[in-house]
Amino acid sequence: MSKIIEGLYYSESHEFVKVEGDFGYVGITDYAQHELGNVVYVDMPEVDDEVEAGEEFGAVESVKAASDLVSPVSGTVVEVNEALEDEPGLINNDAFENWIIKVELSDKSELDNLMDAEAYKAFINE
Repeated sequence: MSKIIEGLYYSESHEFVKVEGDFGYVGITDYAQHELGNVVYVDMPEVDDEVEAGEEFGAVESVKAASDLVSPVSGTVVEVNEALEDEPGLINNDAFENWIIKVELSDKSELDNLMDAEAYKAFINE
């Protein structure tokens, strides 16, 4: 059973957003890291890059597969999780703690297009 955290927003491509003020921390869900297996590389954008909801912003590679990262929100990257450059497997340890990018949100209404924990749970159990 995958861990799902209340209070986060979830996308159908298995990214999550944790919102704090005008910022969103974006990463992949616990379900996604289970599906991928051992993560060996995370391709991340640069600070100051723009991301757009529904657009790719990087990729996660595991021993089994590579998976594009699709941004659930639009905005400007203000931070990337540099720890993942050296230790991409941190995502397997705790996907929700080890976010990938921090974004300054340009349009908070986009959050309305995402699922809450209950909807995401139903989505992955379909």
